[in-house]
Amino acid sequence: MPDPFRPEPRPSRRMPWSIIGIAVAVGILLLLFFLGTRVMQGDVFALDRRLLLALRGSDGVPIGSVRFTSMVRDVTALGGTTVLTIMVAFVALLLGSMGRWRTGALVAFACASGSWANVLVKHAVARARPDLVPHLMAETSNSFPSGHAANSAIVYLTLATLAWPLLRRPAARVFAMTAAVLLVMAIGASRVYLGVHWPSDVLAGWLFGALWAIGWWRIELRVLDGR
Repeated sequence: MPDPFRPEPRPSRRMPWSIIGIAVAVGILLLLFFLGTRVMQGDVFALDRRLLLALRGSDGVPIGSVRFTSMVRDVTALGGTTVLTIMVAFVALLLGSMGRWRTGALVAFACASGSWANVLVKHAVARARPDLVPHLMAETSNSFPSGHAANSAIVYLTLATLAWPLLRRPAARVFAMTAAVLLVMAIGASRVYLGVHWPSDVLAGWLFGALWAIGWWRIELRVLDGR
């Protein structure tokens, strides 16, 4: 039976290097800065408008059936505050029950602080929700960057890297990371389909979430490895 008090595995083993290749920190920061300054100047990107309108028919009704729209709402709920909070709390408590309280606390604080930081950015930029098409969900907060896109990227990418050393087969590791990335992408796309975010809001949320997850992995590596 495994000893729950054995030394924690090195966090460096939890990082799939593909994430580093996808999100180079400097490039992400520059792109976020560019998007944020353009949005604060009141710019509405032409691509934003085209993509939103492409998901609506001539009568303003979303493409796809009523059942598909219901499925999209289910997908978007996976990036909501309630679901993500329950998931992070469960993982943190599970890690604590295994004697890995430091890892559990870092995961919980990384995800919570990322959500708080995203709210601060929303207030600073103060971009209004799209009014180009009818909203299929009620939303009252500011639009940029997308909280669902950012928070889902933070949580699901963090959990995927957490599972990385536990999966011995390369195929299983690739599957776990691919599933996390596809889930994050689906959640972000659902926000555009529902008309509650501009596509650039979602892009900024993905970038912010990926950067935050990488940054906290580096912090964890220093704290737990003593580097």
